[in-house]
Amino acid sequence: MEAAAAAAGAGSARGSRGGIRVLKRNMKRNGSRNFLNRRSRFGSREREWLKEDVGRGCVYIYGADSATSTSSDLHLVLCTVDTLASEICDGEGRENLYLQLHGDLVRRLEPTEKPLQIVYEYLAGLGFEDLVRIQEEAANSDLSCMIRFYNEKPCQVEQLDRILLSGVYSVRKGKTQLHKWAERLVILCGTCLIVSSVKDCHTGKMHILPLVGGKVEEVKRRQHSLAFSSAGAQAQTYHVCFEMLSEYQRWHRQASTVVSQRLSTVDLSCYSLEEVPEHLFYSQDITYLNLRHNFMRLDGSGGLDSLCRFSQLKGLNLSHNMLGELPILLCEISTLTELNISCNGVLHLPSQIGNLFNLQTLCLDGNFLTSLPEELGNLQQLCSLGLSFNNFSEVPVVCEKLTALDKLAMAGNQLETLNLGVLNRMSHIRYVDLRLNHLRRLSVDSLEGNKSVTHMDLRDNQLTDLDLSFLGCLEQLHCERNQLRELTLSGFSLRALYANTNCLMTINVYPVPSLLTCLEISRNQLLCIPDWACEAKKLEVLDMSYNLLTELPSSKLSKLEQLEELNLSGNKLKTIPTTIANCKQLHTLIAHSNEISIFPEILHLPRIQFVDLSCNELTEIMIPEVLPATLQELDLTGNTNLVLEHKTLDIFSHISTLKIDAKPSLTADSALSSMLWNHGLAEMAGQRNKLCVSALALGSFADSVEAVYGMFDGDKNEELPRLLQCTMADVLLEEVQQSNIDSVFMCNTFLVSHRKLGMAGQKLGSSAVLCCIRHDATDLAGSFTLTLANVGTCEAILCRSGKPLPLSKVFSLEQYPEEARRVKEQKAIITEDNKVNGVTCCTRMLGCTYLHPWILPKPHVYSIPLTVEDEMLLLGNKALWEHLSYTEAVMAVRHLHDPLAAAKKVCTLAQSYGCQDNVGAMVVCLNIGEDSCTCEVHGLPLPGPRGGISTAKPATPSSSSGTASEFSSELSASEVSSEVGSTASDEHSGAGLDAGLVPQPERRCSLHPVPPSSIFQRQPSCATFSSNQSDNGLDSDDEQPVEGVMINGSKVEVEVDIHCCQGKSLEPVPPEAEEGSAASSEDDSGGLFFRIWRQNSMTSNILLAGTKERCELQKSPSTCCLYGKKLSNGSIVPLEESLNLIEVATEVPKKKTGYFAAPAQLEPEDRFVVPPDLEEEMKEQIKQHHESGAEQKPREKAAVAPPDEFDTAL
Repeated sequence: MEAAAAAAGAGSARGSRGGIRVLKRNMKRNGSRNFLNRRSRFGSREREWLKEDVGRGCVYIYGADSATSTSSDLHLVLCTVDTLASEICDGEGRENLYLQLHGDLVRRLEPTEKPLQIVYEYLAGLGFEDLVRIQEEAANSDLSCMIRFYNEKPCQVEQLDRILLSGVYSVRKGKTQLHKWAERLVILCGTCLIVSSVKDCHTGKMHILPLVGGKVEEVKRRQHSLAFSSAGAQAQTYHVCFEMLSEYQRWHRQASTVVSQRLSTVDLSCYSLEEVPEHLFYSQDITYLNLRHNFMRLDGSGGLDSLCRFSQLKGLNLSHNMLGELPILLCEISTLTELNISCNGVLHLPSQIGNLFNLQTLCLDGNFLTSLPEELGNLQQLCSLGLSFNNFSEVPVVCEKLTALDKLAMAGNQLETLNLGVLNRMSHIRYVDLRLNHLRRLSVDSLEGNKSVTHMDLRDNQLTDLDLSFLGCLEQLHCERNQLRELTLSGFSLRALYANTNCLMTINVYPVPSLLTCLEISRNQLLCIPDWACEAKKLEVLDMSYNLLTELPSSKLSKLEQLEELNLSGNKLKTIPTTIANCKQLHTLIAHSNEISIFPEILHLPRIQFVDLSCNELTEIMIPEVLPATLQELDLTGNTNLVLEHKTLDIFSHISTLKIDAKPSLTADSALSSMLWNHGLAEMAGQRNKLCVSALALGSFADSVEAVYGMFDGDKNEELPRLLQCTMADVLLEEVQQSNIDSVFMCNTFLVSHRKLGMAGQKLGSSAVLCCIRHDATDLAGSFTLTLANVGTCEAILCRSGKPLPLSKVFSLEQYPEEARRVKEQKAIITEDNKVNGVTCCTRMLGCTYLHPWILPKPHVYSIPLTVEDEMLLLGNKALWEHLSYTEAVMAVRHLHDPLAAAKKVCTLAQSYGCQDNVGAMVVCLNIGEDSCTCEVHGLPLPGPRGGISTAKPATPSSSSGTASEFSSELSASEVSSEVGSTASDEHSGAGLDAGLVPQPERRCSLHPVPPSSIFQRQPSCATFSSNQSDNGLDSDDEQPVEGVMINGSKVEVEVDIHCCQGKSLEPVPPEAEEGSAASSEDDSGGLFFRIWRQNSMTSNILLAGTKERCELQKSPSTCCLYGKKLSNGSIVPLEESLNLIEVATEVPKKKTGYFAAPAQLEPEDRFVVPPDLEEEMKEQIKQHHESGAEQKPREKAAVAPPDEFDTAL
């Protein structure tokens, strides 16, 4: 809203006159004075005009037939946020402009309303914040699925048929053929068939035929004819002949609906009506009129003030009509017994409402009422009064006079303190609904007991202590999701207590509740089962899950003989006492996630059906010879020490569902993949016939080392999750290119995806969670960052050092009080099952645009840098997290290295806890550490995942195993040498490495800071060279093994170091720097260095690139660059071009095994050797370069550094 207001201010500041001038200049060209007529595209001139001011924009105006709108029906109107609807209407040549939201209702705009300002406020309400982006979105034609303007009121044929059918047809009165056929005007409206006495006459005498309870039949003797008959002994009949089959079918369908009614009911809801049809007043037998979800006006021939013309009207529904006040003339309809004016923004009620003496039901929910008139007390027959979701701060005093009222419905108001003495004065109240208020305490004026209240609902308040002991007749209490520490009740009449999700440590009930049948006190801090609960002989359901129980006394359990369901999961129980055998009626036992080591004696119970003992410490099972025939499901998963013998499994064979842990597969605990991340996905439909969960998994996103993972849950629809799965990655890619700010591009991704759902997103919705792993290009020293965004109930957690780290927020009314408060302030109706308008428990979703502004698509966005301590990322839908805690999920799969197996195990575990809905889980194993090195030195990307130099953006790190510049350890000698030879001989025309690189500043990741320029950092590696020329890995001319070569069959292990240097003339390395480099080789990977042991037996005692001569090798031009061309004797002579050995070597495809055989070496020159006759020359060159380098070093420090380049030394 602030963004829209800022846009309005900007438009006003710049002035609308300048915009009008531009418009006139453009409009004159299009033949119109005030707008661009019949344009569906932007020209360069229009775009320039829009860029001058964010307060400028455009609105699309459609023709009346929205279903068949073409470019000729679409007008593009350039305007400002100050342009009035009347100005656009003048340009269109129309009287009115209409607005449609979410493809639903259509209302007429007032002349003073501003269309572009409406669009801007709508987009700001969705979550867009940037003014320029709001301007761009407003110009997008796809927005028409959410907000659309019409120059005429659109009406679909089906809606018109339900409101009114009319036409001139051949009509004959009576069942006999004495009457002749004549053309008459026939109208079907409301509950009556209206036939004019004169052709084409809308006035004068009209024949009315009531159809409720009558008949409509096909006339077989005449084609396309229907016989309409009224009910009663003196029934009349009219025969109507239609010219076309389509007309016949329309009339037959609508008339059949009317005659099938028992009561005279007319439903005109959701038709965007401003007044009722005039012909409806002919139906004087109407008793119930539904005008919900319209835009009814007070005045006019068919306005609300004229509804008093219905003489028998008993029920009237005017909810959601934006009335603002209750029409006084409605208070003159004395026959009314039911009146619904909810969700109309009513601020106060007129005193004339006291004239409705017959009123029995009055619904005032979803308004802004703060008080009620005293005259309301005259309604002595009023038995139902809805005051929920208003602004009451106390119980209205007038309710004490309404003696017929039995329920006080004040949920969603602003009560902070409840004086229970008021309830004593209202002895007629039995049901009290005070959900979703701000109650902090309850006060009592006197000790007098209350004997009338039987049901009380105090859910979702802020109570800390609750004493209702004076309510002696209380039968049922709901007090979930408060902050209760102590609860005191009277047990005389108590039958059900629901106190889940509090902080209860003590529950006092006196006397013993002998009528108690249901006790649900899960997710509290109770240390034991209350003594009074075990004395409740009629207790059938006991839920004490997720408390602090450590033991279950056998004496307490033995008294619960009528117990049918027992839930003890999530505690610290070690045993279940043997006295559970006394619970002969028990059919369900849930005790998962405890420390139970001894199987309870429950298989002797005659009615046992479901047993869940998963995630315990069971070691063996003592079973009877004959199991009860009623046993249907037994869950023993998660008991790692439990071993079932074949005999036991045979006994369990008749059970329909037996859940046990599968034997671990050979690959389940295999070594971690060398990739940075890999994922596994599991989706299970449960007991539903369709899967409404979809997932998005892109391990390589945007052709770089980035990843995107997402999960979408459509609850009961499968269309939206599939659409999001197909489109959201593309939207994210577009948004990332527009902004590097994580909160911006992730938020806009959700908002744009919300728009792209189109018509499918008008009535359907989906929860979504999206995770993006990327490198921040603006942070040169940063590593990978995980950015998450979510709406709805899909969640994601990060396992860091073995502990779960929640990343998302659950946007539901129960788990997000701030969202529930926002929805209440916007006057949504929250039903007793905690759903917005009875549709969904989510407050933020993609789709469900018809529930705007209560349901929003703006996501929660959270970013966190990934570290070496991050083990896995776990995504799941609502059903998964409802049955599984974060800690349980992490501990269950942390030891599994196979993400697919981990995802399946999580889903199976949720199902073992009773999940019967769609469940989906995605596990992403993270290998973030040294493998996530993103170093780029002087603009040269180090080897990528496949060995070649990466061509991705500079911000993208390598996904190869090891450091980014590590030389592959799985290269054969022949592969390296053949690649070197072919590349050197085929690329004479290029400039080598020097010509292909653009100098860029050196960039290092946080794991590898920039080292001093005079120090080389080395990363040792081990490459395995193989040969098929001889068994010992030598050339055929060699007679003895080479010193220093480790022989392993036909494989020769060669120690390899690779280092990267700057410039064409490499600087010498001081010995102290070299020693420091060697010391830090385990931690740093800034550069790599080759160390090759000689293979020639004649010079086996000479070590090239040894410790003594390493500086010289680094300085040598012949060794820093491969200028070589192979000769027949295997030697290498200098060439004019350079070749990067790292690039060549790492282009060789990696093999899965540690050792592999190289391709056949047919020629001896394929071996990479240095002939003896070149050794002396090489040493001389090294020495000369060392001396010249020492002289040039002082001069190079003072000179301007040339563009940095890379060469790789061998």
